[in-house]
Amino acid sequence: MTARTLDLEKLYAARLYAARARPYLAAALFALHPVESPTVPTMAVDPHWRCYVSPTFVHQTPLEELAGVWVHEVSHLLRDHHGRSDRVALARGLTGPGERLRMNIAADCEINDDVYGDGLARPEGAVRPEDLRLGPGQLMEDYLSRFRLGPYTQRLAWLDCGSGADGRQRGWDLGPDGAHGLSAQERDAIRFRVARGITGRPGSAPDGWRRWAEEAFHPPQPWRELLGAAVRSAATAPGVGEDYSYGRPSRRSTALPGVVLPILRRKPPRVCVVIDTSGSVSDAELGSALLEVAAIGRAVGGRRDLVSVLSCDAAASVAYPLCRAEGVPLMGGGGTDLRSGFARAMRTSPRPDVVVVLTDGQTPWPETRPACRTVVGLFPRSGNSGEDDPDYVPPAPPDWARVVTIG
Repeated sequence: MTARTLDLEKLYAARLYAARARPYLAAALFALHPVESPTVPTMAVDPHWRCYVSPTFVHQTPLEELAGVWVHEVSHLLRDHHGRSDRVALARGLTGPGERLRMNIAADCEINDDVYGDGLARPEGAVRPEDLRLGPGQLMEDYLSRFRLGPYTQRLAWLDCGSGADGRQRGWDLGPDGAHGLSAQERDAIRFRVARGITGRPGSAPDGWRRWAEEAFHPPQPWRELLGAAVRSAATAPGVGEDYSYGRPSRRSTALPGVVLPILRRKPPRVCVVIDTSGSVSDAELGSALLEVAAIGRAVGGRRDLVSVLSCDAAASVAYPLCRAEGVPLMGGGGTDLRSGFARAMRTSPRPDVVVVLTDGQTPWPETRPACRTVVGLFPRSGNSGEDDPDYVPPAPPDWARVVTIG
């Protein structure tokens, strides 16, 4: 039988079809370099952004489904499935081709649950989570722990999306030194362009892609741990909660007969939490702030009697003791001026040792450093937030505050 040649015209037409159906993926689709390979079952990718294509598969597959395969394969690379597979294999001790096949299936489930439809045809045989009796919306790592090779996966033994999907090298791979491979910097630049395209037009991409774009270059940080550590560090710093007491004479009094010297005692630190309740702070962020108030109470040893809470927009309210976070009244909704919040916090009696401010940062700050430690929990915002002045840039938190970005 005569070997079939690759129909490049059909292959490129399918890629153009895919780019029109998913314009936010266009930069990635056109960065893939096709390589003809008769040994590939369908289409496969390697970590260097080469796409290995079976001429027979291209000939037999309708153009609309071929466009879906283009999107599927480039999704493996954008979502770094090869790197994630290597990491999960190392962490869980997974070895052998069977485990790599499970990773490929799990990666396909992550992609296929919401990538098709809306102008993009689902290729025949594409595995979905429901085919394995799994729920949608999970990541590859989650799916991998929820199924094993068995009756439900027997029909998927042929599946092979290449080393770009599961990290295992194939015989057809050209390797890092082969022609038409992309460097690490070029691959990151493509991911950045795609992520910016998705976040720039919210609502036009499926949930899976929007989640990927939000985390692609901003991996989740342990901000709760960072905020708790910042509060504990401020509360235990030298000088915090220290005061002189005559309750017991100092040992040095023996050197001065007739003179009673005080001793330096350390009291539990008091914390005042100032919550920004201006109109620019959303209800969800206020709810998150209340959760952090409860965490701050735990960070100072569970002494809720030592924590007070006040809300502040353009003016500060009454400081309430922390009995339970759900019962703290948050009043506001106007403009923002946390200088009044700082002033009100420093007037509370007894005066706090630490002030924690939870805000979006759209506020002027005190010109002078308050007489206590300060921690700022900052809700992230874009750099330009002025409604009336498009060139307005809010001032950054002062240098004397420890800043932790929330979320």
